[in-house]
Order: sequence, then structure tokens, then C-alpha cells
Amino acid sequence: MTATDKRPHRVLVLGATGTIGRATVRALVAQGHEVVCLVRHRASSPVFDGAEVRFGEVTDGGSVTRDGIRGERFDAVVSCLASRTGVAKDAWAVDHRANLDALAAAQAAGIEHFVLLSAICVQKPLLAFQHAKLAFEVALMTSGLRWSIVRPTAFFKSLSGQVERVAKGKPYLMFGDGMLTACKPIGDDDLGAFIAGCLDDPARWDRILPIGGPGEAITPKAQGEALFAMLGRTPRYSRVPVALLDTIVTVLGTLGRVVPGLAAKAELARIGRYYATESMLVLDPATGRYDADATPSTGTATLFAHYARLLAGEAVDERGDHAVF
Repeated sequence: MTATDKRPHRVLVLGATGTIGRATVRALVAQGHEVVCLVRHRASSPVFDGAEVRFGEVTDGGSVTRDGIRGERFDAVVSCLASRTGVAKDAWAVDHRANLDALAAAQAAGIEHFVLLSAICVQKPLLAFQHAKLAFEVALMTSGLRWSIVRPTAFFKSLSGQVERVAKGKPYLMFGDGMLTACKPIGDDDLGAFIAGCLDDPARWDRILPIGGPGEAITPKAQGEALFAMLGRTPRYSRVPVALLDTIVTVLGTLGRVVPGLAAKAELARIGRYYATESMLVLDPATGRYDADATPSTGTATLFAHYARLLAGEAVDERGDHAVF
């Protein structure tokens, strides 16, 4: 492929059953590419309009080659893989090892381009899954393949957990004064289109690509205010001190040294504390501050329009194990 080669590409997608994976498949198909999705065996087989489904297990080192590529020609691999919980064992098995195996399979098959869905929070790595993602990013950048690393800000579903709560008349929960963090939320389809666009846009080749949605950065307090305004109610907040999170992290971390089952809970608490205190924006390495103006935007979907659709019953978020994020 060259920068001017706009022919349809043959693409192998990993992690296609997640919300962003499905959106990426839709975007790839809409852009005219031939898409093959490697997914896990399930009781009910997933269906992707316009894409082929093959079954395998990405945590099995040989599955991408055996069950996905099958000795056929592909132009690109798009990986939307992400560990389900973010705890260390899952993160290193999926965010790192499964991607590493997929990269090796791509290299062996002569595939030219590897597009990775990462996360903007790896800029300031304090958690196991962030270190796992960064370790694979380094492997990808030094692989010799063309690469695109997409680091999105917060997803709509990550910021919609309190819609039902507030609609039922309960107060909006926020940490501190609700101004500790900010993000530029991005919708699934906008992100999927951006990821798919990496195949043909030379400006996205061999680049780390932070990306957010349209509009200004939004704080948790602003999210609460918007919800109450949509419901025609006076804002009511329940403020949680960050110190309480610190205490929970410390207690679970200490107990986790003697009770293995609590070690994972301690990591989940650390993840919660991270997202309560760190913005999902581009981090300026010179100042150590998050910069909304330096965080690129794409798409047209907005978080508050998504809230309105949730309240009207026109949309449903699939949060599952990623609710903590």
C-alpha cells in the first residue's frame, strides 16, 4: 500500500465484540473494506453485517494465525482488545500478551499495518493495565510494521453510570468539588470511524494519536448539571472526599498481601481512584498539566445528546465489566 492507494483493504479485527470493536467493524465495512472478525466461541454467535466471523481465542498464542489469518492475505490488523477488569493478571494476558502474539502473527504473515486501540491514560502510568498497554505500544513501534496507536479519551458509557440514578431522584455522586478532572468524551461510532480512517490517512501512520470528541472539555460537575437540567430539577450532589478513596486503597492493599482475593479488589480501587483524580486529556510533559486545547477532537456526537437519548429510552449502555472505567 502507498499513501495514494485507496483500494479496499482486507482487515483482521480483534476485539470486535466490544462496543468500540463493533463500531470499528461498522466503520470499516462502511468504508468499503473486507473485514474478518476473530471472536471467541459463544452460545450465540455474534453477527456483523458485511463482515465475516471466525472463531478463535486470542489468549491462545497460535489462534490468530491458525483461526484468523489461515494463510490468507491481509493488509492490516486492527486490535480493539482490552482486558475485562484491568487487574494485573488480565491486563498482562490481554493488553500485552494477546496483542504481542497478534503482532507476531502479523509479522509472519507479511501484514503491513497494525492499528491499536490504546488509552489516553497511559500517559501517566500508575496502574497494571497501563503498564501492560505501554509495553505493547513499545513492541509495536519497534516492530518494523506500519503502526497507528489510537489513545481515546473517555467513552460515553464510562460517563453514563449515574443517568439512571439521577433520573430516580437520587443525588449525583462526585469526588471533591466535581472540578478535579475533565475529559472530551467520544462516541463509539466517532471513535470507530477514526480508527478505520487510520488505514488510508498517512498523517495517522507511525503516530500516537490522542483523540477526543467534539466541544469543550467537560468536568463531572458539568455532567451532573446537564443531567439535572434535562430532568428539570434542582441539582443535588453527594460529595465523596478523595481521602476516603485513599483509605479504601490502603486498607485493601494491606489486606491483599495476606488474602489473595482482595488484591484484585485493591487494584480496582486504585483504578477508581485514578479516574476520580486524573483528567482524560493530553498531558503536557513540560508542565505536568492536562491540556484540553492540545487534545484533538473528532466526530459530531456529544455526551449530553447521549444522556438525552438514555433518558428518552432511545439508547442503552452496555457497561458490563468496564463499568469501573
